[in-house]
Amino acid sequence: MTEQDQTPKAPPKSARRRAREFVLQGLYQWRVGGADEAAIEAYAPEMDGFAKADREFFVGTLRGVIGQQETLVERISAHIDRPFGELSPVEACVMMLGSFEMLNHPETPYRVIINEAIELTKSFGGTDGHKYVNGVLDKVAAILRPDEVAARKQARK
Repeated sequence: MTEQDQTPKAPPKSARRRAREFVLQGLYQWRVGGADEAAIEAYAPEMDGFAKADREFFVGTLRGVIGQQETLVERISAHIDRPFGELSPVEACVMMLGSFEMLNHPETPYRVIINEAIELTKSFGGTDGHKYVNGVLDKVAAILRPDEVAARKQARK
């Protein structure tokens, strides 16, 4: 067996994880480049790998985050150490995405949402940005999903 054969392979990405990656890229284009929803939705299907993404989740989440921007920023701002506008664009977009999912996708466990946010930040953000995103989204989850957070803490005892 060669050394290459012993390297563990990452599990294949789910359609929803791929969609989150494209949502993040779209939110970045919106936040940094000023692109609008329609332009992002028109461009995304041309990107490599988009065909394997959950298109319905992509469109709903992209539109939802942009539409609920003020609410999401307000939720996040209560738990950060600087003005929202001073956050790295990637971290800001990931936190809006995670907060949106916690508010609008109760079928997805909050730990899954946070883990996905961490992975997105590791892939697209700065060196330790994932730690900051994790801490902030944990606090957001305690407010948005108090029963779920309490049940998890109780189960760990």
